[in-house]
Amino acid sequence: MHYQDSLHVACAQTNARLGDVDTNLEQHLDMIHDARRRGVELLVFPELSLTGYGLGQAVMQVAMPQEDPRLGRLASAAQGMLVVVGFVEEASPGEYYNAMAIVANGAIVAVHRKLNLPTYGGLEEGKWFSHGDALTQVDVCPGWKATALICADLWNPGLVHAALLNRPTVLCAPINSASGIVSQDFSNEQNWALNVSFYAMTYGTPVLMANRYGPEGDSHFWGGSRILGPNGETLAEAEDRETLISAMLSRTAIAKARFELPTLRDADTPLVRQLMSGHR
Repeated sequence: MHYQDSLHVACAQTNARLGDVDTNLEQHLDMIHDARRRGVELLVFPELSLTGYGLGQAVMQVAMPQEDPRLGRLASAAQGMLVVVGFVEEASPGEYYNAMAIVANGAIVAVHRKLNLPTYGGLEEGKWFSHGDALTQVDVCPGWKATALICADLWNPGLVHAALLNRPTVLCAPINSASGIVSQDFSNEQNWALNVSFYAMTYGTPVLMANRYGPEGDSHFWGGSRILGPNGETLAEAEDRETLISAMLSRTAIAKARFELPTLRDADTPLVRQLMSGHR
C-alpha cells in the first residue's frame, strides 16, 4: 500500500469559559470549520477545552457521557479530519474522568482518560477525577497513527515510553498549563518547551502541544502551543492570543529521524521490564 507522505496538522489555542460548555462548544465548531477550510487532517484542542480547568465541585455539573449530543455535534463537524477535544467524562454516577474525545466523520473514534493526575503545587485533580488505566492510539489515515497523552501524563516518562512503543507517527499533547501553578521557581513556559522537544527528538515523533491562552480566575494560561517535527524542531508556534496554528508533517522525515536515532528499535522492553521488577 502507498502511504501519503505528508499530514496537515493543527493546534487550536483557545481559552475556555469556566463551566460554560455550550459557549465553548460554539468556539470549537468555529475552529473546526476554519481548520477544514485550511485542509487540516488532524486538529488538537487543549485539555478540558469544553469546560475550563478549575472546576472543583462543578465537575458534576459539566460532566457528560460519551453519548452526549454535544460531542455528537463535534463529531459531525469533523468531516474528513480527526479532532481531539477535552471534556469531563461521566463513566457512571459519581465517576468522572479528565478525558479527550477523539472524533471524526460523525463518530467518536476513541476516548483517552488522563492517567497521571497531579496533586502538587496548585493542582488537585486527584480530588475530583478517577485515574485512567489505558493508552489510546487511533488511525488518522493510511500510514499515520496518533496517540494522545494529557498534560501531566507527559511528566511521567514511563507513560510516554509505553505510549510510543506502539510506534505512533504523531503524539498529541493537549495541556492546561498556567504560569506559576507548580511553584514560582518552576517555569512551565520553559520546561514544557524542553519536555516536548526532548520526546520529539528522542523518539523521532512529531508532537502537537495545544495549550490554553488567557485568564481563568487568578490563573493565567500562557499559551505557547507548538508543533514539533521528529528532530525536536519547531514547525509552528502560537503567538500570545487565541489562534489556530498548523504545519505539514513528513512521513519520510519521521523515518529518517528514527533510522538515525533508533530509540524505538533498541528499546529492549524485556530488559527494562526486568530492571523495573520489584519497584512500585
